[in-house]
Amino acid sequence: MTSSRVDQPALATVSLLVIAAVAGAAALWYTRPVMVPFVLAVFIAYLVSPLVDILRTRFRVPRQAAVALTLLVAALLLVLLAMLVVTSMAGLLSRFDLYQDRVIGLVQKATAFGDRFGLDLGQEALVEGIRGLPVLAWLQRGAGTAVGLVTSGVLVLIFVVYLLLGRHPNQLRSGIYAEIDNKVRGYLLIKFITSATTGILTGIILAFLRLDLALVFGVMAFLLNFIPSIGSVIATLLPLPIALIQFDSGLTIALVVLLPGAVQFTIGNVVEPLVMGEGLDLHPVVVLMALVFWGLLWGPVGMLLAAPMTAVLRIVFARIAFTRPVADLMAGRLPREGWVTAETLIPGVEPD
Repeated sequence: MTSSRVDQPALATVSLLVIAAVAGAAALWYTRPVMVPFVLAVFIAYLVSPLVDILRTRFRVPRQAAVALTLLVAALLLVLLAMLVVTSMAGLLSRFDLYQDRVIGLVQKATAFGDRFGLDLGQEALVEGIRGLPVLAWLQRGAGTAVGLVTSGVLVLIFVVYLLLGRHPNQLRSGIYAEIDNKVRGYLLIKFITSATTGILTGIILAFLRLDLALVFGVMAFLLNFIPSIGSVIATLLPLPIALIQFDSGLTIALVVLLPGAVQFTIGNVVEPLVMGEGLDLHPVVVLMALVFWGLLWGPVGMLLAAPMTAVLRIVFARIAFTRPVADLMAGRLPREGWVTAETLIPGVEPD
């Protein structure tokens, strides 16, 4: 009898938590046009706020001027990256006919090899399909995506300005907010430095190998390094199609993959664990599940921010007695205590 009295409140609480989680996910998906820029602005503010604090505390720069200078530096970096990408894409478009001819040559070689064994691979249909690729439509979609990013960027900028203006560098933080602040800030700063190092080294290596779009692949390596586990794999394999089209040497093609892969492995598996230490205290399986979950909700931005957002949830769960076992599981530890006790649910009832 006592067991049933304890199980019913526990079952009701778990059911309410499941319903709340589903409703929360639906709300996050529905409000993503506003929530995605806001959350992105929060993490950008985490990255640039140390510069604002230094300007205000060491150089006695007024708050508005410190924020303006910081945003100006960030804007100049973004403009530089945009110029590099646009220049590389313009070079790619100027050599598109050459790439198309090389792809057709590879297709003809493959179909000729199949003809030796009596296999009809449909050479003419493949060649016509390659010649009829809607490159112009793809460029128009890319331009539309760029316009959408600029529009979102304006909203992100507005959020960042207000977040930085409302920040007090000398304010002491305590409790759960201090833990979230220390964990997320440390993770983002270290991840930004290691990602920038990865992107710079990747771009230099690919430029040394004279690969087209080397700078673009360096920028992509920087961005994809924020996605745990799978981001480095994608960044390593991303230049492979261009290398197959551009180079005839198998050694050069192999170096395009192996050298950036060595950089990714060294920084991701040796440098980051040494510098970051405990990090976000999340199990790798939980990180992969978070990538899928946040990617379904918010797309690429959700995947970029999946790890720190999940870490925030773990910290919050660890501060609530009922959800503390979930926080332990997210960290890869067995729960230290049960889901519920009779004392917490029904005062005066002793457990069996």
